[in-house]
Amino acid sequence: MGMTGAQIILEMLKQYNVKHVFGLPGETTIGLYDQWLNEPEIKYILTRDEKNSAFMAEAYSKVSGKPGVVESPSPGVTHPAPGIAEAFVGSIPLIFFTSDVNPNDHKRGMLTGIDQTDFYSTITKESFVLDRAKEIPFLMRRAFRVATSGKPGPVHLRMMVNCLDDEAEVNDLYGQPECCSYPSYRNIAEPRLIEEALNLLMDAKEPLIICGQGALSSGAGPVVEKLSEMLEIPVGTTITGKGIISEFHPMSIGVIGSRGGRAFTNAFIERADVIFYIGSNTDSTGTDGWQKPKLQNSKKIIHLDVSPENLGNMYQTKVSLCGDAKISLEYMLKIAKENNLKRSQELVNFTQERDRTRDELLNMEMPHINKGIFPPYFVKALNEILPENSIITTEAGVCSIYTTPLLTALAPGRRYLSNYSLGALGYAIPAAMGAAFADENAPVLALGGDGSFGFNCGELETFSRIGKNITIILYRNDSFGWIRGETVLVNDSKPFCTDFDPTVSYLKVAQGFGLQCQRLERHEDIRPVLEKAMAHNGPSFVEMPVVSEDVIAPFVPKWVSGAKKKNRPSVY
Repeated sequence: MGMTGAQIILEMLKQYNVKHVFGLPGETTIGLYDQWLNEPEIKYILTRDEKNSAFMAEAYSKVSGKPGVVESPSPGVTHPAPGIAEAFVGSIPLIFFTSDVNPNDHKRGMLTGIDQTDFYSTITKESFVLDRAKEIPFLMRRAFRVATSGKPGPVHLRMMVNCLDDEAEVNDLYGQPECCSYPSYRNIAEPRLIEEALNLLMDAKEPLIICGQGALSSGAGPVVEKLSEMLEIPVGTTITGKGIISEFHPMSIGVIGSRGGRAFTNAFIERADVIFYIGSNTDSTGTDGWQKPKLQNSKKIIHLDVSPENLGNMYQTKVSLCGDAKISLEYMLKIAKENNLKRSQELVNFTQERDRTRDELLNMEMPHINKGIFPPYFVKALNEILPENSIITTEAGVCSIYTTPLLTALAPGRRYLSNYSLGALGYAIPAAMGAAFADENAPVLALGGDGSFGFNCGELETFSRIGKNITIILYRNDSFGWIRGETVLVNDSKPFCTDFDPTVSYLKVAQGFGLQCQRLERHEDIRPVLEKAMAHNGPSFVEMPVVSEDVIAPFVPKWVSGAKKKNRPSVY
């Protein structure tokens, strides 16, 4: 007896142990949904916008270590693009299904039909057309294999509507178990070069390790920790690499660069004579626009990355290591242990200074110009009350720029999710839902701004319907504050079209969707308000007024410089 294309797709998803798919329904996918009614073990998470579905799947992938799966019908096929692009640039594996009208119907002007393959070809690793049921098993195996191997990323599967009802006899309904998670296949860097890199580290006076999110994707955290301990090398991270080791660990300095780096951490880059980049594409945020370190410098650079196009892309390297971070570092650690290597340069203990400078920021005197809640005081409360297994989702804006350098409460691993590969607004809220499904036992907090809230407030219905214990913290400054900061403090101009109506009631919006709501206005109420929200058995919404980034400049070096010239307060 033959199977329909829809039945084959669902059977293949089961072969890859897929438990959750994020999406919303459309008429071109009804043939698939008809069969889905018989497959309750694959839970379909109904969302309210395709863009949010993609962000949910991306966050799900980050936390679960498995490819996220997202589905979009042809009427909304362009909407997931921001989430797919974030996953592509950030190297996060997604299996991205779209349905489409029959082949060539878009040439006739068929409603909802466009050339989806061309549209997504530049932001996916590969794009396949499912037009014959018999080929689906082969193409889905390839999709999972491509998404999870090498440099991970999203793969597009374009389901033609006629294929869903097409019947075929298939005898290859099997998956590849190694591709149910990522990285599926690990390649070690050239051993000779690993030994050369180790010699450079051993001879360095002030070496520094900097980990990007590729190190997290590889699961290299425990090896980075052991290597840093053995060789006594400090470890910094980019904002997307935050969590590679505990920020309480004696070798951890915290986040570096222009999105969460602070004066203490960025100073390590200035002093280092050898920098070992692991799983980092040395982008603008992790290097403060290639000023930390400068492009022309005397430092010796070692670069380990699974992607050869990243190696030496911005900095001239002494040693380029192309391979999986975890397995390549395991080899380096093995050589170091076998030879009982100890660096001749004695490390100065920096942990006391690290903690002192961070505590000074968390407890600093609030600038007189502040109105509402001073963000360092809020982060201090988070450090005091968050369970270690908590997950934080955040996005570009005031909500992340204070939390990234000051939050230390989370367990090591991918517990701090940001979308700083591209940095589009509207990430934190949908990402929280994806994270909550990936780790059912973790408290999840979404830290977002009122600028982003306009992109996804409709998703609160999803939160209310599903009922997960997610706490949304809305940083309210009635503006696109990041743009104000850049305009005023860097361009020395007046803000243009950045401000919102201050009379809008976001609390009423959230109440209308059935969330438990509070407004946080006094510093002494931070802890009780947070504790009440997190204890609530369901979604909570906390509105928190803050000033915009041009009023008090936070943790962006060029903003801090601009604020000092204007005699404005800053936090750095």
